[in-house]
Amino acid sequence: MEQALARPLWRDYLELTKPTVVALMLLTAVIGMFMAVPGMVPWQVLLFGSLGIALCAGSAAAVNHLVDRRIDITMSRTHKRPVAQGRVGTAQAAAFALLLGLSGMYLLFTRINALTAWLTLASLLGYALVYTIFLKRATPQNIVIGGLAGAAPPLLGWTAVTGEIHGNALLLVLITFAWTPPHFWALAIHRREEYASADIPMLPVTHGVQYTKLHIMLYTLIMFAITLLPYATRLSGPLYLIGAALLGGGFIWKAGRLLWGSDPKAAMDTFRYSINYLMALFIVMLLDHYLFPAGGL
Repeated sequence: MEQALARPLWRDYLELTKPTVVALMLLTAVIGMFMAVPGMVPWQVLLFGSLGIALCAGSAAAVNHLVDRRIDITMSRTHKRPVAQGRVGTAQAAAFALLLGLSGMYLLFTRINALTAWLTLASLLGYALVYTIFLKRATPQNIVIGGLAGAAPPLLGWTAVTGEIHGNALLLVLITFAWTPPHFWALAIHRREEYASADIPMLPVTHGVQYTKLHIMLYTLIMFAITLLPYATRLSGPLYLIGAALLGGGFIWKAGRLLWGSDPKAAMDTFRYSINYLMALFIVMLLDHYLFPAGGL
C-alpha cells in the first residue's frame, strides 16, 4: 500500500487533468478552428493547437485538484480524487500541473501564434487561480463570472487558425458562457448539502433551490436566444438553425421539468442533458458549416 502511495498509477495523473471536461473543451476548440476557415484546417494547427490547448486545460484542472483537496475529501462526488486521497502528493501535483502548463504554452508559442498562447494563459489563470482560489469561495455568482475562462476554447481554436479575434469567435464564446450557469447549477442543486457542508457559497446554498431552478430557466432562455445568433449573423445556415431550435427546446423542457416538477432526479437529468446538448450543438454547427457554407449563401 505504501508503495502504491509513493508511486501513483498513471490513471491518477490522468484523473488530475479531468479528461472528460478537457475533452468537451477540446471539442469546442477544434470546431472553433474549423468554423474559422471555409476549407480544411492545416494539420499542423489542428495537431499542435489542439495539443497545446489540451495540455493547458489539463494543467488548470490539476491546479483545481490541488487547491480543492480539502474540499474534495468532504464531498462524495470528489472524495476519491488522487490528491484528496493522498495517492498523488501536493508537490507531485504541482510539478505535474507546471509541466503540463509549460509544455502547452511552448507548443502554442512556437507552433501556433502568440495571440493564442496569451489567450490560453489568461484562460488557464482565470480558471485555476481567479475562479478556483477566489471566486468559488467568495460569491454565489462564482460560476457566472468564472465561466468566462471555461468558455474560451472556441476563441482559442479560432485564433489558432487565423491569428486574430473575430466577432464570430466571440459569439461562440458567448454561447458557451451562457450555457455554463444552467449546466453547473443543475449539478449544484443535486449536491447542495455537500457544498453547504464544505462552506462553498453555490447559488442553491445561499439563495435556495427554488431560486436556483428559476435562474436555470432564465439562463436557459437567454442561452437559447444566443444560440440563434449564428444563423442571424450568417455564420451558420438552416441545418444549424433547426438543430439549435430542437436542442434548445429540449433544454427548455428539461429546465421547466426541473422548475415545476417534483422528480428528485430532475437536476441530474438536466445536468447530463446539458453536456450532451453542448456537444451536439457544436457538432451540428460543424456539419452545417460544410453542408451550407457561408450560412447557406
